Amino acid sequence: MALHWFSPPVLVQTERPGIIRNVNNAETAGEELMKWTKLGPCWDLAVRVCMAVIFDEMEPEEARKAFLAAAKEEGMLRSSD
Repeated sequence: MALHWFSPPVLVQTERPGIIRNVNNAETAGEELMKWTKLGPCWDLAVRVCMAVIFDEMEPEEARKAFLAAAKEEGMLRSSD
């Protein structure tokens, strides 16, 4: 299965303290979303968008936008600085 890449990557905190992950495709975004505990409206949308991208119903950039919003909502978003 081909990955659905997007750019630039979204940097998020992982479940391991101090470890940051560069998320740059819909499949990895979906994996990270399944690990989070705050399942708010942005999380719900991001899961649905990632699935739509994986099934080639939406463009990968839409997954990036939704994942970015979910990462902000969850407090998992990290900067590249």
